[in-house]
Amino acid sequence: MTLPLNPAMAATEPPPVMEARRWLQGATFPADRPLINVSQAAPVDPPPIALRQAIADAALTNDAAHLYGPVLGLPELRAEIAAQWSAAYDGTITPDQTAITQGCNQAFTAVMSTLAGAGDEVILPTPWYFNHKMWLDMQGVKAVPLPAGAGLIPEAEAASRLITPRTRAIVLVSPNNPGGSEYPAETLAAFRDLARANNLALIVDETYRDFDSRHSYETGGRPHDLFTDPDWSDTLIQLYSFSKAYRLTGHRVGAIVANAARLAEVEKFLDTVAICPSQLGQIGALWGMRNLAQWVAGERAEILARRAAMTGGFAALEDWKLLGCGAYFAYVEHPYPMSSVDLARRLVHEASILMLPGTMFQPDDSAEGRRQLRIAFANIDAAGIADLFRRLATLRR
Repeated sequence: MTLPLNPAMAATEPPPVMEARRWLQGATFPADRPLINVSQAAPVDPPPIALRQAIADAALTNDAAHLYGPVLGLPELRAEIAAQWSAAYDGTITPDQTAITQGCNQAFTAVMSTLAGAGDEVILPTPWYFNHKMWLDMQGVKAVPLPAGAGLIPEAEAASRLITPRTRAIVLVSPNNPGGSEYPAETLAAFRDLARANNLALIVDETYRDFDSRHSYETGGRPHDLFTDPDWSDTLIQLYSFSKAYRLTGHRVGAIVANAARLAEVEKFLDTVAICPSQLGQIGALWGMRNLAQWVAGERAEILARRAAMTGGFAALEDWKLLGCGAYFAYVEHPYPMSSVDLARRLVHEASILMLPGTMFQPDDSAEGRRQLRIAFANIDAAGIADLFRRLATLRR
């Protein structure tokens, strides 16, 4: 006997990173050609020792750290986000306009649960972040693909033609996952204006904002002007993750910035699925925000150096086309007469490289996805990047 299965869940694709890991089963990697894993965009190193010490001290001495906390997060962390974001974006954000979640994926699911239900539509630029698409599929919400333009930058005018009476939101990720593109401030403003004119939510996922090449939160400058609008909260919802900047992936700490009324609805979702975010993770995030600005600046500089190495490497690699590069990602078009899925599997066995095919970031009928690959380069150093290009250059046609 087979128990019932939610049809929407059955129609949702398996998690791409887990699917790709299964390709490693039975594979062998020579000692002189170890596996280069560029499939997942997550730090593999632990947080700096001082941050770990702060978490350890809290675990040992702060009894409240082991109890349920506020559903929307620690007041101190919410206040710190409001203060730092207001300064960084030259806008006004209050603590009651912030909330903490168990990672940025939960931030997305919580917000989207307040916006769209089965039969509704949400516009996602392609290539899209697969977990966004998966959540919409699970909920019976139609993901409407918006093909990105030059440089993998979506265009608001093209999005305007996709809006229907069922559209509830537009989702942007900048710097982009999987494309690496940093969206110009003008692009984000145009989408804000489009969303506002059509009474839609504009969700901007800034998980990788700490690695944006255009500015520094320590010395000034900002990637966009959305928060300078005094009425930003009527349209904009921002998402953020502490996982990348502070290497807190295992602690699951994310954030939402939105109007207080929206967060009151979000609270219903969070209380049902998690009750509260991890207390120790939040304590670590707060300590990091207050003490690690220079350390994060160094992390950004290292990622930008790796980005330059990736850009230079593809410039010298015959017949490959670099479509976008930034934050943790390079998104490329390959020259081989086969699907990117077949090529990705082949790379495991012939080059000891694990990367994700573009089919995981595009609609099923997308011809582009069959020619594209995503390379998450943040976890390979300069020597690893050089080795990656040597292997790609010698892969037989």
